[in-house]
Amino acid sequence: MTGSVSTRRKTLARFGELAPVVRLLVVTQLLFNIGFFLVLPYLAGHLVEDLALAGWLVGLVLGLRTFSQQGLFLVGGTLTDRFGAKPVILAGCAVRVAGFVLLAVSETLPGVLAGAVLTGFAGALFSPAVEASLAREAGPQLRGTAFAMLAVCGQIGAVTGPLLGALVLTDFGLACWVAAGLFVLIAIGHAWLLPYRPGEHASEPVLAGWREVFGNRVFVVFAVAYSGYLVSYNQLYLALPSELRSVTGGEAALGWLFALASLIIVFGQLPTTAIARRVLGPGRAVAAGFVLMAAAFAVVAVPLPGLLPAVLLVVLLTLGQMLAVPFAQELVPALAGERRLGAHFGFLSSVGGVAVLIGSTASGAVLGLGPVAWLLLALVPLGGAVVLAVLVSRGVLVR
Repeated sequence: MTGSVSTRRKTLARFGELAPVVRLLVVTQLLFNIGFFLVLPYLAGHLVEDLALAGWLVGLVLGLRTFSQQGLFLVGGTLTDRFGAKPVILAGCAVRVAGFVLLAVSETLPGVLAGAVLTGFAGALFSPAVEASLAREAGPQLRGTAFAMLAVCGQIGAVTGPLLGALVLTDFGLACWVAAGLFVLIAIGHAWLLPYRPGEHASEPVLAGWREVFGNRVFVVFAVAYSGYLVSYNQLYLALPSELRSVTGGEAALGWLFALASLIIVFGQLPTTAIARRVLGPGRAVAAGFVLMAAAFAVVAVPLPGLLPAVLLVVLLTLGQMLAVPFAQELVPALAGERRLGAHFGFLSSVGGVAVLIGSTASGAVLGLGPVAWLLLALVPLGGAVVLAVLVSRGVLVR
């Protein structure tokens, strides 16, 4: 216990070593996630209960939202390499405001689809800009600390958003309006505080870096394997609410389970990252995280009482995320040769977005199959773990 506290204090102390722009980008994640998680955990329930959409349509809407974000990260990353992070982040905030407003006022499938797509595309703009800037500004020695801090601040926002939705904003439309207002404030703050850095490839054609990214075969294989994480994580918005409805008849526990996941990351991410770096190393830590994600789905197929399967799903999936995500983000610049970080971070998430579009629609259709559905879901991260383990054995996943 004392060792964990000491590790956390040492890592927190290193936060002061980060450049001011890195600290700003890390804290930004807190505000982004408050607004995002104020709405997204309750979107599936809104589609089912308020709009009476079929299960496969709910999966399609959620999949398109994720695809418009993760699947289009390559666009946001490429624009970041060309124009710099600040204008891309501000544009993303404006698009997300428009998406939340549409979700607030729409009562038909086309309007909801448009709002979901805009909300997702906004993330495709600002997220790769933040990640690429963070990797570049932090430098090789402090990237691990910076991305671990990014995860912690993001989860503080992730626990705050769902709790606000569960305890304060009982109306889905009102939650969307509040989230839109928050992103207006975020945009104003970033226009004032975020320094402008010219794009590192400003003089080159917008699409010039795509050939370089696609030609990096090891990175492409890594990105395909890593896409299993995004498919798995997306099940918190589709499979988890389905499990809760089947057990309790509602989603009252959803906000608390999101809070549990966030608290585990807030208090456990920093020591977990430090210990895993010493014991496993970045590559093995990513593969081990995927094994835990597979176990998270497999355990739900076991007949256990009450909410225990849902709790184990959240805990194991969160632990897998804590192991895999910061180290995967840390490995990207090395695999990219420190070039075109926006495009490489964007491609990493774009591959995941394509996988989520397919996986979300498929999982929405099979969730009624009981234990078989959960075993099928477990195969996705398990396959990623196998590929990542092969890359580790060949010595390519080194920092």
